[in-house]
Amino acid sequence: MKVWVDGRLSEPEQARVSPLDHGFTVGDGVFETCKVVGGRPFALTRHLVRLAGSAKGLGLPAPDEGRVRDGVAELLAAEPDAGRLRITYTGGPGPLGSDRGDEGNTLVLAVSPGGTWEATTKVAVVPWVRNERSAVAGLKTTAYAENVVALEYAHARGGSEAIFANSVGALCEGTGSNIFCVIDGELLTPSLASGCLAGITRALVIEWCGAREDDLPLAALQRAEEVFLTSSTRDVQPVHAVGDDEVAQAPGPVTKRAVDLFASRAAADIDP
Repeated sequence: MKVWVDGRLSEPEQARVSPLDHGFTVGDGVFETCKVVGGRPFALTRHLVRLAGSAKGLGLPAPDEGRVRDGVAELLAAEPDAGRLRITYTGGPGPLGSDRGDEGNTLVLAVSPGGTWEATTKVAVVPWVRNERSAVAGLKTTAYAENVVALEYAHARGGSEAIFANSVGALCEGTGSNIFCVIDGELLTPSLASGCLAGITRALVIEWCGAREDDLPLAALQRAEEVFLTSSTRDVQPVHAVGDDEVAQAPGPVTKRAVDLFASRAAADIDP
């Protein structure tokens, strides 16, 4: 599949990004992942707003939205069967250290086929925590090594996702997903104060399904009647087990409603 790098469409093996790029050397960059439906990215406007917010949080200049949209259109025209789009924006070439260079930023667009997720999934709670007071808390940065390690931990235990608490023991998020719980019939999700990412699908589920944000202890996962994950590629995915503990209902009635409502609303509006 073709890629788009700083205005040039090419095969991946022909694309060039400097080995001194700060996105590569120190993880000084931000990114977004959108699902692609019928050659069009879902919720692109929301993703671009978050991309700009993450860039601002890192102290990077805002990406040119028009340029990103033009690049997305060019790439998806060349790859109409793509199922996933990734937009990566970095600090550009810099010194071999934390100081930034002055050669400008790097913008990379890439696509891949769409994958499928199981109807329900198992998650594993990891022994590491998110730092809700970090300088990059809540930003979608390219520094993902922590998530790579956590996801390997989950995979080794039969899970498709790793779940983090934060530094005070509150339920936070997955490596690439947000988490929802149904407790006493009410749909709840960790508040942004937990340090979790403000997920696009999370926001839509809150708006469309009436979920409430709350400060939840990690133990809420054991109390919950229903648990599900949300992400740009999973949409709404029921969880049938948290570690060795089975979830009472997977999917239960609240989750079923969220799955159905999200599917119908998303099908009706490609850019909600």
